[in-house]
Amino acid sequence: MTGVAPEAAATPGPARTLVAGVGNIFLGDDGFGVETVRRLGREELPPLVDVADVGIRGVHLAYQLLDGWDTLVLIDVTARGGEPGTLYLIDASAPEDRGADPHPAPLDGHRMTPDAVLALLDTLCAGTGAAPPRRILVVGCEPACLDEGIGLSPSVAAAVPEAVRMVTELVRQEAAVRSL
Repeated sequence: MTGVAPEAAATPGPARTLVAGVGNIFLGDDGFGVETVRRLGREELPPLVDVADVGIRGVHLAYQLLDGWDTLVLIDVTARGGEPGTLYLIDASAPEDRGADPHPAPLDGHRMTPDAVLALLDTLCAGTGAAPPRRILVVGCEPACLDEGIGLSPSVAAAVPEAVRMVTELVRQEAAVRSL
């Protein structure tokens, strides 16, 4: 996928976008999100775009999102049955689009998937009255290996530059829509 069409009803004003790389660098391809945001740090991004290596700190990310972000772009491995290295762009803006598990696993601060982070965010927003980000996008990559070990598989490593391009395009589109 090469991008997402901007929403027609976006509200004007400065957009705050958080790009968060999620994953554990000690579990092979699970380090995809972390490596992608590391490389994004070299890109010229629009103002009000923050890039963060969240790693395994999903609970911290959920609380950070209460600070009024307009857009969240999560980057992580996403096993969806494709060939290793396949990139996915998932719009998870609406809670019903997230495919919530009716029997969620107990909260584990070191093993929080993007779904678990977003479920915690929904709970926190309901409890505090804070608004979640207007748009939540997940840039996922099909993993080849999640075994213990440092380093991405060749197919996932080859997908990182395209993921960087995809995220750069997404945040530029968001910034353009919000500046209208």
